[in-house]
Amino acid sequence: MPQHAPTLRICRDCDGFATVTITTGTRHRDGTRATLRVPCPACKGTGTRLVRQQEVSV
Repeated sequence: MPQHAPTLRICRDCDGFATVTITTGTRHRDGTRATLRVPCPACKGTGTRLVRQQEVSV
């Protein structure tokens, strides 16, 4: 039976880790660190990207 290729691929820029957390170096009053969540600009935080028609036809 033929196997169908999935239409969603892992993002090349973030390798599927779509959001990273960066510490700012400061702490809150309770002692926890202040962090920023930054999504991948290429896939906009989804971790996947659509496959173009050119990439599918081999």
